[in-house]
Amino acid sequence: HVGNFCFAPVHFNTQTKELVYTPIFYYIGHFSKFVKPNAKRVSTTASRNSLLTTSFVNENGQMATIVMNKTNDEIKYKLYVGTGMTEVVIKPHAMQTIVY
Repeated sequence: HVGNFCFAPVHFNTQTKELVYTPIFYYIGHFSKFVKPNAKRVSTTASRNSLLTTSFVNENGQMATIVMNKTNDEIKYKLYVGTGMTEVVIKPHAMQTIVY
């Protein structure tokens, strides 16, 4: 709107004087709720293209794995950490975090 090529998380509508919160605003909020300052990113892989994943270890030792479903379908998947495994369901176009 001002000639830059960045997509802002919050836009201001000059006609209605309202703030418009874009999806990236909520993504940033989701990450900041679970990934704390000085967290370290750790290796994460998804076995299917329909899921995006990333994991972080916070300074207190707690790990957070964030998963995003890019599809129109609910997906059941298995999360493996070390020798442990749990089954999780993610709704269509959802983002979720598993903390352990």
